[in-house]
Amino acid sequence: MLKLLKSAGKINNLVINNMMGWYHSGFNVYCTSVINPFDQERLERLVQYFIRAPISQERMTYVPASEALDNAARVIYKAKDGRTTKTFFALDCLAHLITHIPHKGEQMVRYYGYYSNKARGMRKKADTDMLVPALIDTEVSKKAFRKNWSRLIQKIYHADPLVCPKCSGKMRIISFIEEPDVIKDILQHLNLWTVRNHDPPIGKVL
Repeated sequence: MLKLLKSAGKINNLVINNMMGWYHSGFNVYCTSVINPFDQERLERLVQYFIRAPISQERMTYVPASEALDNAARVIYKAKDGRTTKTFFALDCLAHLITHIPHKGEQMVRYYGYYSNKARGMRKKADTDMLVPALIDTEVSKKAFRKNWSRLIQKIYHADPLVCPKCSGKMRIISFIEEPDVIKDILQHLNLWTVRNHDPPIGKVL
C-alpha cells in the first residue's frame, strides 16, 4: 500500500519511514481463502461476524448503588486480555453506548474516492463499470443483485424500505432522484436536511 501511495505521488520516503517506525498495536488484516458467492454456509458465518455485538455481556459487571460506597451505580468492563478494566458510572456507560446508535435515516458509513457515489455514477455513465476485473465471476445477473438491496436493509435495520410507513402497503420504485438541489429541497421540506452529530465514540476498551 505504501509503495502504491508513493508511486501516485501522495507520500514520500520520509513519510514511509515515519509510518514504519510507529508502534504496532497488533491490528492486522485477516486474509483467508476467497469465499465463493454461492457458499451460503461461509457467507453466513462472515455476516455473523459483521453484525456481532460491539460489547460482550460476559465481560460486563454491574455494581448497583446499594453496593457502592458513594451510592453510585457503576459498570465495570473487562478487556479481552482479562487484566485491563474500565469503570463507568452507569448512566455514563449508557450515554457512551447510545452514541453508536444512528438517528433514523442517518448514514454513518461513507465512501470516498473510487467507491464514492459520484465515481460510481461516472463509471456507469461511461459504461466502464463492468470493465473492472472481479476476483470471482458470477452467473447471477445484475437484476438479481439489485433485488437484494431491500432485503439487506431489512436484515440490518429491521425495517422494510418498501413498506409504506403510513398504510403499511407495498411500495415500488418509480424513479431515482440524483439532482443535489432537488434532493436538498425534498429533505428540507421533510425536516430531514439538518445533520445531527453524535458525541465522540466510546474508548478502546468498549
